[in-house]
Amino acid sequence: MTDLTKDKIIEQARVLFIQQGYEKVSMRGIAKVLGCSHGALYYHFKNKASLFSEVLDYYFHELNSIINRIMQQKDTDKVHDLLLEFIRFGLDHPHQYELMFLLKSEEMDSLMQRPATDSFIRFEAAVREAGGVDPQNGEIYSIFLALHGFVSLHLHRVENFDAAADAAEIHVEFLRKTI
Repeated sequence: MTDLTKDKIIEQARVLFIQQGYEKVSMRGIAKVLGCSHGALYYHFKNKASLFSEVLDYYFHELNSIINRIMQQKDTDKVHDLLLEFIRFGLDHPHQYELMFLLKSEEMDSLMQRPATDSFIRFEAAVREAGGVDPQNGEIYSIFLALHGFVSLHLHRVENFDAAADAAEIHVEFLRKTI
């Protein structure tokens, strides 16, 4: 493959990480699907962990884009929308959500910490701006944990967000009352 690019490698890796999970994907497996030598991948990525880090950055960028879009809306309950859209993201993208928030790997913990922390800071700032919550008292983190718990409970138990939309709305309204 003469036109092997970093973006092509990341795109294929995203698919394989979703299909097989982090532990089962190898650089050789990615190279085989791409039709190149595994050595060609190392030109762009130091190892599988650094490639996975790029994939995580992509997913967190998607989530942050949703937060940014909501914050640009006019005349809406932005806090409600932020909470509901977080749940929608998780349930409509269950495999990505697992890779972002539920993967337990000593090797990955340090790689996942930066994009997850950056995304939480963006979420915290958005909720603070939209709802006037004081982030020093831990309320926003508790709200995030409640959202994460809802998504984790329903992940792979429902087909997508629409299957849990009524329960999600009730959950968000309950959380909304705390802000």
